[in-house]
Amino acid sequence: MTPRPPTPPAHPAGGAPDPSGSDRDDLRRRNLAAVLQAVHLRDGSTRADLTRETGLHRSTVRALVAELVRAGIVTEDLPAPSGGVGRPSPRVHATDATRVLTLHPELDATHGALVGLGGRVLARARVPHDAPPTPDDVLAAARELRDRLAPTGPLRGVGVAAPGLVDRRTGHVVVAPHLGWRDVPLGPLLAAALDAPVTVDNDANCGVVAEALFGAGRGARAVVYLNGGASGIGGSVADGGTPTVGAHGFGGEIGHTLVRSDGRPCHCGAEGCLETEVSRARLLAALGDVPASELEPTLTRVVAARPSTALAEIDRQLGYLGVALRTVVNVLNPERIVLGGFLAALVRTRGTAALDAHLARALPGAREDARVVTAALGADLLAVGAAQLVLRDVLADPLSTGR
Repeated sequence: MTPRPPTPPAHPAGGAPDPSGSDRDDLRRRNLAAVLQAVHLRDGSTRADLTRETGLHRSTVRALVAELVRAGIVTEDLPAPSGGVGRPSPRVHATDATRVLTLHPELDATHGALVGLGGRVLARARVPHDAPPTPDDVLAAARELRDRLAPTGPLRGVGVAAPGLVDRRTGHVVVAPHLGWRDVPLGPLLAAALDAPVTVDNDANCGVVAEALFGAGRGARAVVYLNGGASGIGGSVADGGTPTVGAHGFGGEIGHTLVRSDGRPCHCGAEGCLETEVSRARLLAALGDVPASELEPTLTRVVAARPSTALAEIDRQLGYLGVALRTVVNVLNPERIVLGGFLAALVRTRGTAALDAHLARALPGAREDARVVTAALGADLLAVGAAQLVLRDVLADPLSTGR
């Protein structure tokens, strides 16, 4: 099932009275939103595709596409003749005029990207850090990334994927343990530094949205995303492409699921959390302290050569990951479990047998459709997801100026 556009068409049903005044403006805005949302999710759709997906009349779609073309938001082109009967239908593509700057602060670098509609990453760059960055370090990196990636031309805003608990209403990072941050007003600080609107969310929430809309979770209604990185294991849940984050926006912290009652202390104050037992640092150490950039090639060689110590650590980590995923399936009943970062590397090189053995012991109804896959968007993942924090407002009101 394709994620449903958040702004449905609002064309009047047959026989309804003709709307007037502000009602007509609202109707037009919502119908423009429905068309642009469809183009955003499937760039290159024909007008016939858009008519089918939005439920609007074809003449209405033609007029709405023309309006979006005049605004410079989309363009139409004719594909090369196929030799078939009839003229080929023009295809509608998003232009690069709608641009979002995205930021992702991490332990070793602040990553930036310029992202457009349709999940297209137009450019990327990074500013390295010698130590875990302070908020001031991130502000300086953000200015540098803006100047490198978007020296000219307007931005619709800035989307930030933060590695910690985020109050999405205020843009405050409540806690980012691996960065040593507590109650940092990151959104307001960046907005002042960049003179642009800024939206901040947890990095795993950004990841699950990206994979649900454009990646390995596409077409699945309920998606769980787990990413393993330098800062631990982040997790999030999406239903129909929208994160399910709980009462205060802090839901999805699957990295702090209990997997071992006598396990190591975690920075959260508990013991035996998933991210204390399944750790990139422990994995790299078992592989001979290889650089993180060499993780997957080294895993491939280790699995082929089968040295006992390293292979035992790989299988130990996959076993505890399986324990956590069984709980995830029983509690959340996902159709798709998407693994990213070093978790994806583990599965690509070692397979899913250990995970499948644990999932087979989940409740029968909950496990029926659950499928473990690896993330499809690679290095673009968080940039694409963070951009949606800003683009959702563009999609809701395509012709607004954004400021």
